[in-house]
Amino acid sequence: MRPPRRRPRGLRPLRSAAVAGGIGLALLAGVFGAAPAPAHAAEPPPVCAATPPARPTFATAGARGVVDRIAPAWSPRIELATCAPANSGREEFGIARHKGRVLISGSSPSALLQGVGHYLKYTAHVDVSWSSDASAEPLRLKGGPPLPSSTVTRTANVSHRVLSNDTADGYTNAYWDWDRWQREIDIAALHGVNEFFMPVGTEAVYQQTMRRFGYTDAEMRAWIPMPAHQPWWLLQNMSNTADDQESQALIESRTVLGRRIADRMREVGIEPVLPGYFGTVPSGFLARNPGAAVVPQGTWSGTRRPDWLDPRTPVFGRLAADFYRTQQELFGSTGAFKMDLLHEGGNPGSVPVGEAARAVQAALDQAHPGATWVILGWQSNPTAALLSGVDKSRMLIVDGITDRYGDSDRTADPTAQFGSTPYAFGAIWNFGGHTTIGANAAVWNRRFFAQLAQPGSALDGIAVLPEANDNNDAAFEFLTELAWQPGPVDFADWFSRFADARYGPDPHAEAAWRTIAQTAYSLPANGWSEAQDGLFAAQPSLTATHAASWSPGSMRYDSVAFEQALDELLRVAPSIRRTELYRYDLADVARQVLANRSRAWLPQIKAAYDAGDRPLFQRLSQQWLDAMDTLDGLLGSRPEFMLGPWLKYGASSKWASRIAMG
Repeated sequence: MRPPRRRPRGLRPLRSAAVAGGIGLALLAGVFGAAPAPAHAAEPPPVCAATPPARPTFATAGARGVVDRIAPAWSPRIELATCAPANSGREEFGIARHKGRVLISGSSPSALLQGVGHYLKYTAHVDVSWSSDASAEPLRLKGGPPLPSSTVTRTANVSHRVLSNDTADGYTNAYWDWDRWQREIDIAALHGVNEFFMPVGTEAVYQQTMRRFGYTDAEMRAWIPMPAHQPWWLLQNMSNTADDQESQALIESRTVLGRRIADRMREVGIEPVLPGYFGTVPSGFLARNPGAAVVPQGTWSGTRRPDWLDPRTPVFGRLAADFYRTQQELFGSTGAFKMDLLHEGGNPGSVPVGEAARAVQAALDQAHPGATWVILGWQSNPTAALLSGVDKSRMLIVDGITDRYGDSDRTADPTAQFGSTPYAFGAIWNFGGHTTIGANAAVWNRRFFAQLAQPGSALDGIAVLPEANDNNDAAFEFLTELAWQPGPVDFADWFSRFADARYGPDPHAEAAWRTIAQTAYSLPANGWSEAQDGLFAAQPSLTATHAASWSPGSMRYDSVAFEQALDELLRVAPSIRRTELYRYDLADVARQVLANRSRAWLPQIKAAYDAGDRPLFQRLSQQWLDAMDTLDGLLGSRPEFMLGPWLKYGASSKWASRIAMG
């Protein structure tokens, strides 16, 4: 069940012994190298609302499954209960002790699991990592879970907690198996996510629908890209241009997987946000469907875009109805559909955009009355013309640039920009699958609550929108927790507690994460939302300033100050050095230090070259090459950074098998 939506209201030489021309592997080598819940005669007392419900308001079996999978040794001593929402109608969770057990209650399945995640992090000091399986280690130990010393209650300040950029399905999880998806869903649920973009298997919807409009299965397979490129196909940016194509067996297996994913999401209180239909058609549609009107879309980044079917035509209405009917048969019901009309340079031709948007929403409403149209806030999208043609109260803009520009920009007041259309405060802290540490989190902490407090604010959600998922745990947790905070948090204190949850209390770990907070997570809103990349991956050039053309061309924080975090992490207690999550974080921070150093070293190499100083040029060049070897060895110490663990999820696909064989 969906929660009710609130209506608008130059670098110095390193002093650290850890780095000398790179990270010394010798120093790092010492670091790297379910039972069911018991039955009770009476329902535990609710702790998260003033007025207890007359009866349980929802089944807790889905939440119990998450606890069993995440904390199997502790699950028998963790009670789960339902409670009434807060007096404001907002979702709420509570944490208390009850008869020697931990009692966690919630007014919705999502709130209940947010409560479980909050308990694990802030009472049990076990951070469940988005990025690493290492966080599961303490939860599999025998012994009972620690009891809360006092009752904790939290109330949601927004209704929508949305996860996943369209592109994440390409950069992160194109070939995941069920086990990996199950973990992702569990982690999302424990962080309060209640809406999750789920496109897996949509190629089957298009294939089956287009059978009724003149296309064979083979023709559709030739038009639909392989899974890693499907996000841009669904965005109407590209169609298949390669000789390779999905097999029918892969399409069918992804359809089964997509249904399983959608069912599990619903089970744990997450609404699957499915791709909607807004007019994408294969080439040759007009010849096979008299009466249609098609607008060619040209190219995008050198690839042919799919054509666009004019939504005002009767053919569009029939096709959309068939699409939604097929989609529901394959993946079940939902109330939220993601659509981006004319994304990144789409051409409307002579079609009025407002009228087209009205027809797209009408087709959605015909198939799913009252459904929400989810649309990305990005560049000029959605335009005023698009919004003029729709019922804005049934749209949700997941705004990806709330943190990107200065206060004088429209990001200071999206309510005015979007004409009071409900929106979610979102952030895109990486592009192109980058995994660099950093985000504009300090901007989030200030700007989210400022926008929430504006008179007539239409802000009613948060949106986690990096182009690749499963990185930057601190950013993921900070943004998702904003939905449950009463106001801006003490930034340094939050990161100290983050360190405590990762490894247990330790002054050096806390100091390390406060340093990371003050540098990599305090990036300004100055036209960028991701941190700089390193230059080891850049096309070889003495003048390179970034590896990717869309990455910042210079440092966005003080890299010397950042390096102090590595020194602190290397000073933690011996007991912490043995934990897997610490080892993961140490490798992550160390690789970032090396990546940052590349930006200081390359200008030095160029200066030696320009001066004709051959000995200095050779020494600095060798330092560069040695650092690349060090980086390779460092990343090879952790499975999270290795290719093999990623490939195993797609071992059954021809594409992944081909890579594995070279």
